[in-house]
Amino acid sequence: MAHNHSHHHSSKNLKIAFFLNLGFTIFEFIGGLYVNSIAIVSDAVHDLGDSLSLGTSWYLDHKSKKDANDKFSYGYKRFSLLGALINSIVLLTGSTYVIYEAIKRLIEPEHSDAQGMIIFAIVGVIVNGYGSWKVSKGKSINERVVSLHLLEDVLGWVAVLIVSIVLYFYDNHYLDPALSLLITLYILFNVFKRLKETLFIFLQGVPKDIDLNIIKNSIIELDNVSSLHHTHLWSQEGENHVFTTHIKLKNIEDFNQILTVKKRVKEILEKYNFHHYTIETELDNETCKLNNDV
Repeated sequence: MAHNHSHHHSSKNLKIAFFLNLGFTIFEFIGGLYVNSIAIVSDAVHDLGDSLSLGTSWYLDHKSKKDANDKFSYGYKRFSLLGALINSIVLLTGSTYVIYEAIKRLIEPEHSDAQGMIIFAIVGVIVNGYGSWKVSKGKSINERVVSLHLLEDVLGWVAVLIVSIVLYFYDNHYLDPALSLLITLYILFNVFKRLKETLFIFLQGVPKDIDLNIIKNSIIELDNVSSLHHTHLWSQEGENHVFTTHIKLKNIEDFNQILTVKKRVKEILEKYNFHHYTIETELDNETCKLNNDV
């Protein structure tokens, strides 16, 4: 019951953050155009990406609960990678447009409404600050990551607020597009970093939080274990990992020895809290057609 209660609050918090962020993004696009601030428009593009991320997280919070079936034998957890990929592409596209507009503004400066920017910046700090606080109360990793993302937005709006106050007293047409470029370049840095991590998982790279060699050595050191082959470790979506291996046995005289080896191997693997693992044992006189020292 506690697990379901936690999932309920996780879904509720993400739902609130999603609608809050989406509504503010629309408000931000309209306001950015109204006060003629490319910095606010650039943050609106960022917030649009956040809205997609929050919407995907909220949707997948329900989707990931579905059991494995004949169509998706490992379940639906890997769907979150697709959401991360789509979100990254949207942010890359939007950021490219913002950089183009900001450079154009630097070449041909335009006046921005500093007073309007101050109002939007204050609202931005309040809305994103509330969203970050709301989601930070959650227990799930998903919520904590979203909370950090929203906290970045708060810091971005603080920067807009500082610049807009400066513009109010000192009308410099270059500050707004310069701030826009800084915000967008920072966003792009994080997008490329996230995209690299997403593609690494898509390509079934070994999770960085687990040392595969330590697991291999621990298994090989067991009595009656001769060697390993087809040992693989990958992640479904960055949190739930999968492990498989073929173990060549030696000096096996009775069936209980096989059961003992499997028990010892499971004890090693249980330390890593794998979502799924498969152990195949082979006697020393067996020939595995898959054995190619992988």
